[in-house]
Amino acid sequence: MPEALLSARDIAVRRGGRTILHGADLTLEQGKIVTLIGPNGAGKTTLVRCVLGLIRPDEGGLERRPGLRIGYMPQKLHIDPSLPLTVKRFLTLGGRPRLPLGEVVALAGIEDLLSATMSHLSGGETQRVLLARALLRDPNLLVLDEPVQGVDVTGQEALYQLINDIRRQRECGVLLVSHDLHLVMATTDTVICLNQHVCCHGHPDQVTSDPAYHALFGERAKPLVAPYTHHHDHKHDDHGNIVELDTDNAHNHA
Repeated sequence: MPEALLSARDIAVRRGGRTILHGADLTLEQGKIVTLIGPNGAGKTTLVRCVLGLIRPDEGGLERRPGLRIGYMPQKLHIDPSLPLTVKRFLTLGGRPRLPLGEVVALAGIEDLLSATMSHLSGGETQRVLLARALLRDPNLLVLDEPVQGVDVTGQEALYQLINDIRRQRECGVLLVSHDLHLVMATTDTVICLNQHVCCHGHPDQVTSDPAYHALFGERAKPLVAPYTHHHDHKHDDHGNIVELDTDNAHNHA
C-alpha cells in the first residue's frame, strides 16, 4: 500500500462568521495524483493553504509524514516586464536547491529557455519553469494550483503528461487543483469534488458517474467526445478507390 504523506480529517475553516470549508478529508500518498475540482468559491484554495501550513483549520487536524518536503507551484506569477530576469536566474533565487539545476531543467524540458527573459515566455513555458522551481526542493509532495492556467489545449495535454511522468520518475505524491473536468482525469488516481465540503470522491470513473458531480457541474460534466455516426454509401477497393454501393447495401456505422 502506498505510503501516506499527509492526511487531513474533518477540516473546517471559518472566516468572518462564514464557513468556507467543513468536514473535508484528504489523504495524499506517495506516487499518487489527487485532483481537487470544484466551482469558484468551493474551498479548494483554502484546503490547499491548510495542506501547505499557511493557515490553521478551525476544526479537524492534519498529520504530515516527518521530514515531508513540499514543492509548490502557484496559479499565477506576475513579473514586471521591465525586469530583465532570466529563467536561469529565476530558478536560482530562493535558497540552496536539493536537486542539481541541470537535472531539474531536463525533467521539466526547459533546456532551451535558460537564457530567455521570464516576461517573454509563453503561458506553457512559464508553467514549465514554475514546475521546475517547485522540483528544486526534491519534494515528496508536489502541490500544483491550476498548473495549466493560460495554456492552450495542446499545451495542457503535454503539461499533464509531464506531471504524470515526473510523478513516476520521482515517486512523489501530487495534489493538483483544477477547474478542468476532462483532460485532467486521464492521469489522476483520485478525484475529490469540493463545494465547501466533499461532495464525492474516488477514481475518476466513479466520480464522473456520481449524481453529485453532475448536479454540481451540469452540462460541463458531459463528456467532450460524442459518438460519430457516419452513413456509408460507398466502400473502398484494394487500392483505396471509392466504389459506390447500392442503396440497399448502405448502412450506418457508429
